[in-house]
Amino acid sequence: MNNGEPGSVLLGTTDRASAVAAVKTMLRIDSSDDDVLIAALAETALGLAEQFLGQVLITRTVRQNLPALSGWQRLQAAPVQAITQIDGLTAAGTATVLPVNAYEIDIDARGDGWVRLIDGGGAAQLRVTSIAGRAEAWTSLPAPVRQGAVLLAGYLFSERDTTRPPPAAITALWRPFRGLAMARAVHA
Repeated sequence: MNNGEPGSVLLGTTDRASAVAAVKTMLRIDSSDDDVLIAALAETALGLAEQFLGQVLITRTVRQNLPALSGWQRLQAAPVQAITQIDGLTAAGTATVLPVNAYEIDIDARGDGWVRLIDGGGAAQLRVTSIAGRAEAWTSLPAPVRQGAVLLAGYLFSERDTTRPPPAAITALWRPFRGLAMARAVHA
């Protein structure tokens, strides 16, 4: 389970195998000697893509702690598909599932998840569990996003000892999928 912000990627078995195969094909590697390293680099590349794009790419359950405030608060992980649980956390870290009448939730048209506390019952923080992601699997990611991750993982593998920056083609592939934030989002 991840903590919520884009960039914390641990691929499942099938997605990991698909990503490793794609990177190995690009690098023209036939042996399985470096599969563990290539998998780690593919996860790193996908995590960097998530940070660049500001969104979770492959659907997963995420958790985020928020202050126990009464105003609307936006979740970092997006696009949100569902907000599944809200826990109140005491200052000591003890969690209690809040009843549904203790908070409000909303998912807007952009896929941003929002939470508003009505009655925290003395909670110091909220722990919000949600399901977020753009695609269900590696293979269902948009081809340019997937290809950019493959190129970055391949670069990280083949250029381990260099100080040169990665090719600009990587972010050029990702840029059309990046959300433009002109101002901080506010829930109406």
